[in-house]
Amino acid sequence: MARTADPQRRRAVVDAVIEQLARTGVADFTLRGLAEGLGQSTRVLTHHFADKNALLVAVLERLDERQHTALRATPGWDDPAVGVGSIVEDAWHRNLGPGELAMTRLIREIEGLAAAGRLPVPVPGFVRGRAEFVGTCLVRRGMPEDEARTTATLLNAAYAGLETDYLSTGDRERAEAALRDLCAWVDARVDAAR
Repeated sequence: MARTADPQRRRAVVDAVIEQLARTGVADFTLRGLAEGLGQSTRVLTHHFADKNALLVAVLERLDERQHTALRATPGWDDPAVGVGSIVEDAWHRNLGPGELAMTRLIREIEGLAAAGRLPVPVPGFVRGRAEFVGTCLVRRGMPEDEARTTATLLNAAYAGLETDYLSTGDRERAEAALRDLCAWVDARVDAAR
């Protein structure tokens, strides 16, 4: 009888895989290379995942969960009196800080590969889910749901573009000036929707 995969062990494996992919990149990973990087056999991976694509789907789901958890933990997330711009700025500093920079690079790489049609699994939920999640923050501040979803889509796309710009150019001053404008825009849009 086949042994059932332990959900907690599976999550630990996915977290270890994410950490490894943050170091090596996701573009050309193999199960064998990934297992070697983890100091494990490929059997550890194939015990929990049918193939490379199933592992990649699990990585995307876990990254999404981790992003939502980090945003939800941002001071003011649940407080309608706190401006969304403040939350955006906190996320920026967290995502580009030493503890999260590798994860941020991995997420931008995944999005870039998906946009280029070079990711072997579909990722619409990865991006759309983030917009829906950020939309809940806007709804909590009085914005109608449809407008919140559209605003969150624009906010996320602009934010991702600014992160990519900064990561590509290293020009923090210019990127953060644009970020401040983005924060002022979203706060004004929320105020106008109330």
